[in-house]
Amino acid sequence: MTHTTVSAYAAPSPKAPLEKTTVPRRVPGAHDVLIDIRYSGICHSDIHQVNAEWGVGTFPMVPGHEIAGVVAEVGPEVTRHAVGDRVGVGCFVDSCRTCENCRTGLEQYCTGSGMVGTYNSVGRDGEPTYGGYSTHVVVDENYVLRIPGAVPLDAAAPLLCAGITLYSPLVHWGAGPGTKVAVVGLGGLGHLGVKLARAKGAEVTVLSQSLRKQEDGLRLGADHYRATSDPSTFTELAGTFDLILNTVSADLDLGAYLSLLRTDGTLVQIGAPEKPAVLAAFSLIGGRKSVAGSMIGGIPETQEMLDFCAEHGIGAEIEVIRADEINEAYARVLASDVRYRFVIDTSTI
Repeated sequence: MTHTTVSAYAAPSPKAPLEKTTVPRRVPGAHDVLIDIRYSGICHSDIHQVNAEWGVGTFPMVPGHEIAGVVAEVGPEVTRHAVGDRVGVGCFVDSCRTCENCRTGLEQYCTGSGMVGTYNSVGRDGEPTYGGYSTHVVVDENYVLRIPGAVPLDAAAPLLCAGITLYSPLVHWGAGPGTKVAVVGLGGLGHLGVKLARAKGAEVTVLSQSLRKQEDGLRLGADHYRATSDPSTFTELAGTFDLILNTVSADLDLGAYLSLLRTDGTLVQIGAPEKPAVLAAFSLIGGRKSVAGSMIGGIPETQEMLDFCAEHGIGAEIEVIRADEINEAYARVLASDVRYRFVIDTSTI
């Protein structure tokens, strides 16, 4: 037998509600780890892909790339993990392993065959990948992360995407004591950006459309909270920040946000707006400013992030739901009615 079947929730076709089904999983090979999934986070990108908003996907589609669970079985040559270990899987489950990026721990930027997504992708066996809205998953040991005991599994799940998405640019652009960091948007990504930037020692400001979540932002560790709907925010904070992390997918006036940077400051785009951005060259030239992008993190950096979160007591702010509440949760995500990440209790599948 080369495959077994597991229970899952899948979208049978684009834009269709998710429903309970079964999907195949390969029998663990020499270097494979079989994971008993306990929790799976809901990322906004799951909704984009179920709705085929990022191109036509492979259906039925089982979303989920924020996976936390326990090792149930290991292949005979596995050395990194053992039965009973607390583990996680993020946005990818394989890559070419030989290109320069893969060799240096930047597998998310694989220039060989490209990273293999945890779902809506094709593995090296030619079979489609299915994600974490399921009871079990089989993953090569090299793409499985260790979740420290200090981080609860349910609060750890969103760290595998949202957490590393914010941690990586904070590290790359040197956030720390003496630096001023702004986080645009206090949602599933932004709330972790606040926690992580504060733990790194930076002075943290939330830039949100309104002050509706101000109390939450300050509780999570922000030093300041300003409304971008108030024009005085942009005049009073001009030239303030070393680093701005834009977590929202809305179309923003990038020139206005660039005006908030100090000389040599960087605006990092994390959210993915539907329309191309318009940017005046003089907003960059006047201050040697940069606009950059960042996408998740490689395996070594993701492990570093998990260890950092354990050391600093960081987990996602979550609402745990049953599997039969997934479609309702999708609607609530679109309505911005979640603080701050839905996590599926996969035992309810």
